[in-house]
Amino acid sequence: MKSCLPPDPHPTRPQQALPPLACDAHCHVFGAADRFPFAPDRTYTPPDAPYEHLVALHDFLGLDRGVIVQASCHGTDNTAMLDAIARGEGRYRGVAIVDDGIDDKGLEALDHGGVRGVRFNFVQHLGGRPDMNVFWRVLGKVAEMGWHVVLHLDANDIVELNDDVLAKIRVPFVIDHMGRVQAAKGLEQEPFRLLLALMRDNPLAWVKVSGAERVSVGKRPFDDAIPFASALIEAAPDRVLWGTDFPHPNISKDMPNDGGLVDLMFRFCPDEAMRRRLLIDNPARLYDFA
Repeated sequence: MKSCLPPDPHPTRPQQALPPLACDAHCHVFGAADRFPFAPDRTYTPPDAPYEHLVALHDFLGLDRGVIVQASCHGTDNTAMLDAIARGEGRYRGVAIVDDGIDDKGLEALDHGGVRGVRFNFVQHLGGRPDMNVFWRVLGKVAEMGWHVVLHLDANDIVELNDDVLAKIRVPFVIDHMGRVQAAKGLEQEPFRLLLALMRDNPLAWVKVSGAERVSVGKRPFDDAIPFASALIEAAPDRVLWGTDFPHPNISKDMPNDGGLVDLMFRFCPDEAMRRRLLIDNPARLYDFA
């Protein structure tokens, strides 16, 4: 089983201060494994990155809010995420992974615990496309809760799912990490053209301009991802989110520095008013921050 590299232990101080109430809309907690064991059927094992590590990073960077996204290594056991949200006392919201067995009582407990969405992985190295019957049944329950769905896709999935899945979703949906398009293939590649059109035309579609290290050819400071993030922000300024993706699971090339990722965000979103939408207004609206 693959073991993940640890995050950069020495984040740099961002060159510009983040505004109050800035939100990291995509981050994870992993373990600690002796308290919150990883799923037996996981495809990778991350190093421990518990609540204390996340809070310390956010305090250092100047991020007052965060959205903790359940990752596949913890499967449908959302306990570590829920514990972190509770300990944050309003600072954090969550996105859960659930299966077809979730009932109304379970959903209500997640909602009470600060969860505002569910996530489905389509990425091949994480197991590929989920059972689509389960997918649609869970989306029906999500609609009743007033939640949204987060989609972790590979770039080619945007092409394959555009007509049969994405166009038929009737709840707000968020595409992680700019759809994991490949910067080396340019702005005119079919997955990115479809993603841009989706963001312009579908009012339910949101996207995270996160994961620059996954879009890039993999060399810091990942500036080759800037044109993609900038284009998505321009296409849907009220439906874009940004996050660090700390602690960066499954990175095999340059490990990002989280302070450097903040600096990168300032480069692809230089306008102060737009940064407020990206970092404060949009996540507050989608994740129901007080």
